[in-house]
Amino acid sequence: MIAIVGCGNLNRQDDGVGPEVIRTLRAGGLEGPGVKLLDAGTDGMAVMFAARGCTSLVLVDAARTGVEAGAVYEVPGRELERPYTPGLNLHDFRWDAALHAGRRIFGAAFPQDVTVFLIEAEHLDFGTDLSPSVAAAALSVASRIERIVAERRTDRP
Repeated sequence: MIAIVGCGNLNRQDDGVGPEVIRTLRAGGLEGPGVKLLDAGTDGMAVMFAARGCTSLVLVDAARTGVEAGAVYEVPGRELERPYTPGLNLHDFRWDAALHAGRRIFGAAFPQDVTVFLIEAEHLDFGTDLSPSVAAAALSVASRIERIVAERRTDRP
């Protein structure tokens, strides 16, 4: 099973790029036997539980590093996971902490094969539309994920 998870806030313009990629993949019919799609919003716990029992995990989220909007980074998950530093609530338990916690909690039932796509955001103000460069990057990432799924699917005859 391959889990593909989009993270981000749909009400903060380009921060909604992860869920937008999930919508694109769902509309393209990617979800089905061997592939599950999840719009996790900002819920790191959902990422951790969606990955449990899967052979592969693909995450998509927005980034803000200061480079050109729409730039795409494809990064192995192990390079981005981090331990969770407890705060006053779980709202700061993001997907990077979920990767670390999932490995510790679920052990062999947590995927070793994790790929993270980060798409550079242009606007993170209140609003629901993606900027043109981020919308184009979302389509590009969706196409790349379709190729990854075709390579990694374990439910083929």
